[in-house]
Amino acid sequence: MEYRRRIIDQTLDNVLGSLPAIAIEGAKGVGKTATATQRAADVFTLDHEGVRRAITLAPELVLQSQPLTFIDEWQMVPAVWNEVRHAVDAGAPAGRFLLAGSALPRPTARIHSGAGRIVRLVMRPMTLLERGLATPTVSLAALLAGGGPDIAGRTELSTIDYVHEITASGFPGIRAADDQARPYLLDSYVARLVDHDIAEAGGVVRRPQSLLNWLRAYAAASATTASYTSLLSAATLGDEAKPAKETATAYRDLLQRIWVLDPLEAWLPASSHLKRLGLAPKHHLVDPALAAHLVGLTADSLIRGQGPARPGDSTFLGALFESLAAQSVRVLAEANRAKVFHLRTQGGDHEVDLIVQRVDGQVVAIEVKLSSAVRPADIAHLNWLSDRLPHTVIDKVILNTEQRAYRRPDGIAVVPLGLLGL
Repeated sequence: MEYRRRIIDQTLDNVLGSLPAIAIEGAKGVGKTATATQRAADVFTLDHEGVRRAITLAPELVLQSQPLTFIDEWQMVPAVWNEVRHAVDAGAPAGRFLLAGSALPRPTARIHSGAGRIVRLVMRPMTLLERGLATPTVSLAALLAGGGPDIAGRTELSTIDYVHEITASGFPGIRAADDQARPYLLDSYVARLVDHDIAEAGGVVRRPQSLLNWLRAYAAASATTASYTSLLSAATLGDEAKPAKETATAYRDLLQRIWVLDPLEAWLPASSHLKRLGLAPKHHLVDPALAAHLVGLTADSLIRGQGPARPGDSTFLGALFESLAAQSVRVLAEANRAKVFHLRTQGGDHEVDLIVQRVDGQVVAIEVKLSSAVRPADIAHLNWLSDRLPHTVIDKVILNTEQRAYRRPDGIAVVPLGLLGL
């Protein structure tokens, strides 16, 4: 399969000439190996048994290769992390090491954090921009720069196209398959993470079906802040031998360790007069195609409105569209050295789907709507936030399924998701 350049490649272009060691982290299948091998002179693939055995016996072997050295699935031999760190301390040149990991190391692994030596980058499934569906006309960098940049552009992407993209997956290998093969690949992905990946990362699951039920409940709660207690209840309906709350917490931690869960943390501005802000993260899986598959939904059934019950007039399809938007915005934001959060007041009186924060604390506030029209309710929370923090909110955006990008008379930017770029 021909390599398709990813957004993280631009970051690597910018920093490899200045940094001796970079670790690319993310779920299996997001494309870490393909991206790193485009640049590497030597490759150590530690999920290959023979290579792993040799490096386990002599981890210093990774230091004897030629720049640029790529160490894939480094967490399988955690000692190589310390070897790389020591090499950096000893003056390794820029562009010396790339590491990739699809899990955090086992809790028993004795490794230094690598802070100040090894820079960590997160890689997610392919964004809409990386899928090459449309030519972006609205720059997130320009929005973050402030000043209300002009908003223009047009796309032929329709709501049906976005639904297809939700279920087509952003995992390159799964996405490349046809519609008939893709469900089998998603089945295999889920089965492998339950039966193999968690154990490989040092986790122990005594009741795989219970873990799978919890993961399905999490998928059904996509784009909500449902409590973990309620997720456990949803996962164990009719189950007389319910797992303890501590077991459910362990499920969450295990799935986060292998990057399958991608929760969006709550925004807590350093200094503001906002009161009663919620602290709970918003639930997202690493890929909305996984969420749809786990609850047994296809593109056709999503279009027909099927799916788990949602509060108010929201739909599960709308939640998955929000997950797709969150995935894309997070990748674009990280390429611009910005962070992404969500905002929700206690009780849910006010919510803003995405808060993109610059390093100086100023933000672009974004609402995500599965609609081609903008209703008064869609802008209410954006205006509420900017009224209270006028010197913090530098732009307000609606991401939706409209085909035209424009700025409304009130200053709010309306941007089709497919037109948002770097």
